[in-house]
Amino acid sequence: MNDVTTPSFDPTSESLIDQQSAHTVDTTRGTRQMASEQPGASRPLPRADLALAFLLTQFPLSLVAFVMVLCTLLIGVGTVIIWVGIPVLILSVVLARGLGNVHRAWANATLGTGIPIPARARQSDAGRLRQWRTLLTDARTWRDVGYLALALPLSVIEFGLALSGIVLLPMAIWVLPRVAWLHGQLAASILGPNETARLAAKAHHLQASRARGVDAAEAERRRIERDLHDGAQQRLVSLAISLGRAKSKLDADPEAVRGLIDEAHADAKLAVSELRDLARGIYPAVLGDRGLDPALSSLAAKSPIPVDVSVDTDPRPPAAVESTAYFIVGEALTNIAKHANATVAQIRVWREDDKVVVEVSDNGQGGAELRPGGGLSGLADRAATIDGVVTVVSPKAGPTVIRADLPCTW
Repeated sequence: MNDVTTPSFDPTSESLIDQQSAHTVDTTRGTRQMASEQPGASRPLPRADLALAFLLTQFPLSLVAFVMVLCTLLIGVGTVIIWVGIPVLILSVVLARGLGNVHRAWANATLGTGIPIPARARQSDAGRLRQWRTLLTDARTWRDVGYLALALPLSVIEFGLALSGIVLLPMAIWVLPRVAWLHGQLAASILGPNETARLAAKAHHLQASRARGVDAAEAERRRIERDLHDGAQQRLVSLAISLGRAKSKLDADPEAVRGLIDEAHADAKLAVSELRDLARGIYPAVLGDRGLDPALSSLAAKSPIPVDVSVDTDPRPPAAVESTAYFIVGEALTNIAKHANATVAQIRVWREDDKVVVEVSDNGQGGAELRPGGGLSGLADRAATIDGVVTVVSPKAGPTVIRADLPCTW
């Protein structure tokens, strides 16, 4: 841990992100959840109050769904031979899809299962009958029906446990969250996407990540080329000209040669300095030698405003994560100095399970957005190269919080 300065500004970034609308960019322009993860997997136990609410409401919700879907389904199957059952059967599967989405949303809200809610697949060039046929033959429809049929008997047991939890505090604290967690796992396995859908989403995710990584690398190549052309190359040209003039006057005007050599020496030192800065921009030596804490403290020391630095990333993350975090902080501090009109900023970096979280906040004027082609969009592109996510919370009048979640495993 290393504090460069200790300003009074201390934003609670987590509450800001919860309270304000966030602009988020990830490698698929979509949800944070990795496509390769099973929804609901590795989720913590829900809070006792949320588990109790879920288990109490699951019974009436499942009862309504069971009656509406199973009854219409049985009537439709029984009368399909006389054509009356066809619209009834279609109604039953439409109800199943809708009520399945209700169960997904409720499990996500109370248990944090993260089950994606699918949109109904439509065929714009197909007729109504073909759309209904697609709905009837969609595997997700019948998985919804199966879950609704299974949920009712389970909810009867869970409802009884929830009533006992209202009376018995130990059961509410220790038993109900585990029962609700198990139900969430079951819901995720049935209502979540199947393996084919997850693999397709992962392929799309990787394709988008690769494309943005290529774009970021190309932008970095252009930056290095521009810096070389406008900086060190110009100094070296000036150095060559000065040495050429000195050579031509070596015998005729020794005093003039001395001045030209001094000028060439100054240009050589400037060229070396600019090349050193360019190399530091590619990968700073202090980052590789000493890690994120000293490297970010070095960035903060160069900032025109006071910056508080707090870093706790033990065990040390991979070099790619450190490099990405370093450049995200550097670009964020540059934006703060140029556009935020802030008087103080804060850098917080910490390890959270298998990822590194980077937060840069300031007390400036706010209004920052992730716009295509903008500096903050460049941060998102850089984070995307390692499957990272950048979130910007910047209400008008501030404060601004830029957060990057950088996974340590790929």
